[in-house]
Amino acid sequence: MRKPCDQNIQRTIRLAQAMMRLADQGDADRQDTGCGILYGVLRDSAYKLWRLAVEEKKQHAEKGWGSCQCPDIPE
Repeated sequence: MRKPCDQNIQRTIRLAQAMMRLADQGDADRQDTGCGILYGVLRDSAYKLWRLAVEEKKQHAEKGWGSCQCPDIPE
């Protein structure tokens, strides 16, 4: 059983990945530059969250705390 902190890291990584997919879909479907800005900000925010979560996952593993089995690459 994983610790709640590792579960939250895994959920954050999955949330960031979902945000990246939404940004890609929204950008593909957009009809004006306002939407392009919106989805660009969403993608940038998702990437920043993903990087922070992956780094935290690595720090937990180095301390012997982590057992998070979530992927390290954005989908």
